Amino acid sequence: MSMLRNAPTPILSRNTRDLPRYALYLAGCLVFASGASLFIHSDLGVDPLDVLSLGVLEHLPLTIGVVQALIAAVCIAIWSVWNRRRPVVMPFVTFLLCGSLIDLILLADLSWIASVPSLVIAVLLCAYGSALIIMSGTGIRAMDLIVISLNQRWKVPFWGAKVCVEAVLLTLGWLLGGPVGIGTLAFLVFVDGLIQPFMAFNAAVLHLTNHGLTRPGGVGGPLPEGAR
Repeated sequence: MSMLRNAPTPILSRNTRDLPRYALYLAGCLVFASGASLFIHSDLGVDPLDVLSLGVLEHLPLTIGVVQALIAAVCIAIWSVWNRRRPVVMPFVTFLLCGSLIDLILLADLSWIASVPSLVIAVLLCAYGSALIIMSGTGIRAMDLIVISLNQRWKVPFWGAKVCVEAVLLTLGWLLGGPVGIGTLAFLVFVDGLIQPFMAFNAAVLHLTNHGLTRPGGVGGPLPEGAR
């Protein structure tokens, strides 16, 4: 009987327990990509990451995809050194998956949605999609790993850390000549500001576990009780 009690948990059983997290992650990518597509359709500005990417393109002969991948690599390197962890690759999977979904969604006819309503819906979807991805603890975007580290290590409120990180990207991009519009400011204020309330809503009303904020640096096992 004791041998049965001490038997290791089958790998299949552990993977089955992770299925809800993966479903949450995929749902988050789809919701975020839908919002990003409407954000592009609104044509009222680009998000802070794109501001920096387009600013870099003013000076280097690269593509926006390559620049964003490089920015992600820099963020992951900072996160890795700060948290003394091995670099992670799942943020690149999220980058490719969301990019592919955006390409597919933009094939649809969105002309019936006016610019301002498109921007409003985009803000809500991007914020909620980001909340789902973070709560899944899987494939968290590179810059959000830094945000989570700021929240856990320096006790900066998540929304404040998120706004600060995106503001740095926006400022650097603007100084390099990247375009800034009303949509850019809407993303900085409302998308970044709504992620934390959406996570709180999901936890309180939908009873979803926030795997991203309960793991060191957003990745790995849960934080010790005293570190939360």
